[in-house]
This record gives sequence, structure tokens and C-alpha cells, in this order.
Amino acid sequence: MCETGIKFFEQYFFKRMKKIINNKWGWVPVLLVLLLINWMASSYHSRIDFTAQQRFTLSAATSKMLQDITQPVTIDVMLNGSLPSGFKKLRSSTLDALKNFKDISGTSIKYNFVAPTDVIPGTNSTYADTSAAYNLYPINLTSQVEEGQQQQYVYPFALVRSGEKTVPVSLYSGKTPLINFQELNSSEALLEYNLANAISKVMRLENPVIGYAIGNGEPENITTYDLVQNVLSPNYKLFTFNPETQPKVPLEFAALMIVKPTRGFSEMAKLKLDQYVMQGGKLLISVDQLNAELDSLQKGEVIAYDRNLNLGDLFFKYGCRVNPDLVMDLQCDFLPFDVNGDGQFQLLPWNYFPVMESPSNHPINKNLGFVVGKFVNSIDTVEVPGIKKTVLLQSSANARTIATPALISGKENETAPQSEKYKRAYIPTAILLEGKFSSVYANRLPSAMRDTLAAYNAPYLPEATTEGKVIIAADGDLFLNNVVKGSQPIPMGMNPYTYGTQREFPFANKEFLVSALDYLTDLQDLSEAKGKDYILRLLDGERVKEEKLSWQFINIVAPLVLLLLGGLLYNFLRKKRYAS
Repeated sequence: MCETGIKFFEQYFFKRMKKIINNKWGWVPVLLVLLLINWMASSYHSRIDFTAQQRFTLSAATSKMLQDITQPVTIDVMLNGSLPSGFKKLRSSTLDALKNFKDISGTSIKYNFVAPTDVIPGTNSTYADTSAAYNLYPINLTSQVEEGQQQQYVYPFALVRSGEKTVPVSLYSGKTPLINFQELNSSEALLEYNLANAISKVMRLENPVIGYAIGNGEPENITTYDLVQNVLSPNYKLFTFNPETQPKVPLEFAALMIVKPTRGFSEMAKLKLDQYVMQGGKLLISVDQLNAELDSLQKGEVIAYDRNLNLGDLFFKYGCRVNPDLVMDLQCDFLPFDVNGDGQFQLLPWNYFPVMESPSNHPINKNLGFVVGKFVNSIDTVEVPGIKKTVLLQSSANARTIATPALISGKENETAPQSEKYKRAYIPTAILLEGKFSSVYANRLPSAMRDTLAAYNAPYLPEATTEGKVIIAADGDLFLNNVVKGSQPIPMGMNPYTYGTQREFPFANKEFLVSALDYLTDLQDLSEAKGKDYILRLLDGERVKEEKLSWQFINIVAPLVLLLLGGLLYNFLRKKRYAS
């Protein structure tokens, strides 16, 4: 029955085809059908992502953002020419990501792979010159080859342009001069977010407004140069706000930053911050609970004591407590010490400057490098219904805390630290609080303060109307930069005593700040894209060398042998069958 049906179909099909071919105009419907098939293939297509991490599937927020693009966007990727093998893979992954973007956005996105020495069309500048203008400098990579080590400058950057706006993108998050496959893998995982975030910024009609609090001793000097010039000004509209004198925090602020206050907040100023949060406002606070400064230490011993900032009840009500202590860590930065008293300084580990780690448990700290702090306090969480708490930064596995009042002296480095004292692991030092907060003044607001709010046409809210976000870092210096040669600011997270030397290490303080602000002001909600993670599956290099010939035989020679044997067997059976 089945054979009869197949024969009927073949006869009918070939009969119809023969009739079409013999017809004078038979080629017309054939041509139309082919054109229709080609048009449908170019306009409507999809793919199936079989990877466990869905690495080739864009997040819903990214897809929506790409569909809403209203003007052309050009992306120039500086990964062309001769590249180390690891960066060839990064180039391939970047190309895959951009193809995905183009599939959704259509003709709105154009991308080019260029060499750093190429001249930007319509200008006299090269792409390398432009990247330097955006403080993106090449990586002097050291790769291991059979002849030894090979050094090469690589520019893993992209420029996203639309109209007159340009947003630079760093495609590689590595911190070491050696090719690190873990860092390359992390960079690939962040490709979608980094590119989508840059496109989102370049498409903004206007930048979000960020408030910077003053009036309580917050720095307004050269130590904020990197924060203002390289982080806030290029991406946000920056306004200062004094909670002590101004009537209320403007709701136009996408976020309000409070950086290293040194004087206590009045109850009225604290109420203004509280009511801003009750209306869905976002706070980014970095505080030093104790007064301990490096300048004082260089003059001799210093006693760290409480600053009395009057923010403790606010933090406690929102879900955490910044403790009046100091975190000491065996994983720490360096300071120069005159150990022998002869004027010859040596760089030695200083346990009061902990090098903090990221749990990599949130889009803010995903694939984040080490972050350095100065005289950092510990943070405890407090049970508050409806508030989600996420630790963003923490100490290493070998840390301790000392209580106040703490006597700090450079003489502590005359002897090596006693490792048995550093038994506390992963002490929280920065935390994210999210949810509908309750006011710290609920059921205890004085009538005079209520009347003051009413005079400003700001009714008191005991409970939040919408969800808010608060990030608290227990280190006031986290987002400030150091200064060298008296007046030259250097990037935040850089040690002034190792800056420009072979021991220089760029800590990820700025990356942490940028990620935190991006999360707080993320109108496109691209955090899902940043939350992706790829599992790195590396081959055993030694085993590859030992079994190289065996696997080459299995993959190249064995299939040819099997094909030859199959052909001989087929001919033998065919000859035997038909000869009889």
C-alpha cells in the first residue's frame, strides 16, 4: 500500500513538473516560488539555542531595547588584524553577539571590525587615539609560545556611535598582563550587557540626573576628580544637594550619592533622605563609621573613634548595621614603611587596607575584580520584613575585626601578622537593600518636623509607595581617587605608591561604582543580561600534548578507514548478489 502511494506521488509529481518545463511560460511560477522562498528566508528566520546557559539567546529586555531603536547606531570594534588565540575567540563571540543584535534591530545597527591604527572616517584621528581620549588604554599582553613569551598590544574596545554621541565599551575585563582564560570567559558572558548598555546610553534623549550630597563634610576637592569627570559627567546630569538647607530631595534625581560624610546629619536632613526613599528614591552611600585617616597615621599613632554621623537608626530600619570597628585582612594593599628607621622605605602589606572580593551573586558585582578599601568597617544584616538584602563586597577568607577605640600604628608592621588571629571569613563590607521600606520616623515624627514638611508641600509617608533601592558601602574612600606629585589625580582604586611601577594593579573600584549606578538608574532593566554566566570548560594542556597523535588518528584517519571498508564491503555484497 505504501509503495503504491509513493509510486502514485512520483508519477503525479514528475508528470506535473514535465508539464511545467514543456510549457512556454512554465519558468515563471518556478521563479516566483524561488523568489518567495528567498524573501521568506531573509525576512523570517530563527535559531534554536541548545547551550545550557542560553549563551546565544538575548534577554527579553535587550530584545525590547533593540526593537525600540529609533535612529541608526554604528559599532566599531577594535579587534581586527593579528590577535592572540584567546582574543580571536573574543572577536568571534563579539561578532556572534552583534549578529544577534542586527537580527532583531534590522538595519538600525551597523558594525565594523577595525584595526586600532585605522583612521576614523571624516576625521584625522585613529581609533587608538580616540580610545585614549576615553581613558581606554591598550593591554600589553604576555602570551606563552613555544619560543618563550610574546608581548603584544591589544585594544579590546568598541565605540558605539549615534548622531554626535559616542559611548566607549571595554570588551575585556582582565586585570593582568597574562592571557587569563577565566577573565576571557567572563568578558564573553558580559558582551551582551556591555554592548546593550552602551546602545541604551547612546540612544538616551537626555542623561539621568544624579544628586551629590554636600553639607555634611563630603569631599568637593581633587579626590573626587575621577568620580566627577570620568564617571558622572559623561553619563549623567550632576547636581549637588544639601540636605541641611534645601527643602527636599528632588524626585527628578535618579539616584542620590552620599560620599564620605564627616559631620553628623541633623534629624531634619535625615528625614529628607528617608522621605526620598519612601517615594521610590535610590541611595548610594559610602561612609566611614570611624575617624581614621592615613594623613594622621603618617604623623605617628592614631586612635580610630566614632564619627557620630547619626545615620545608624536609618540603616537599621532599612535592614543593616554599619559597625564601629575596622576590618583587617591578610589580603591587603601595600604602604611604604621605614622599618629600620634609616629613611629607606619598603612597600609592605597593610592589613587595614583590605582587598575585598565579590561574591558574584548579583548583576552589580558579576565578574567583578578585586576592590580595595581604606579603614573599612564591617556590616551586619538586620531582619526587616519585605526587604531583600544582597552582600556585594566582602573580605577574604582570612580576616578579623577590631573594635573601637582602636589604636593604629605603623609599628605594627615591624613583625609579621599572626595568621591564627585572622580566622573570620567573608565579612560583609557593602550591601544592597531592596524593597518597600518603612520610614525610620514611623510613629515618632515630631509635629514640628511634620509641619516643616507640610510647608514644603511634602506630606509625610510612613511607608514606601514604591520599591526603593539603597546601596551602603562601609568605606568612605571607596569612590575617591588618590593624588600623586601634589596635584595629579590618578584613577580611583589605584595605589599612589605603586602607580606607574611594575607593581601597579588597577583595582575594580570604578567598575563597581559604574555597575552600581547603572543598576540604580537602569530604565531599560538590562540587569538580566548582566546576570548571565558561562561555565568554562578548558582542556587539560598536558593531556592534549600526550594524546595529540591518538586523537588526530581517531578524528582524521579512522573515518577514512571506515569509509574505505564500507565501500569495499558494499561492492563485495553487490557483486555477490547480482552475480548470482
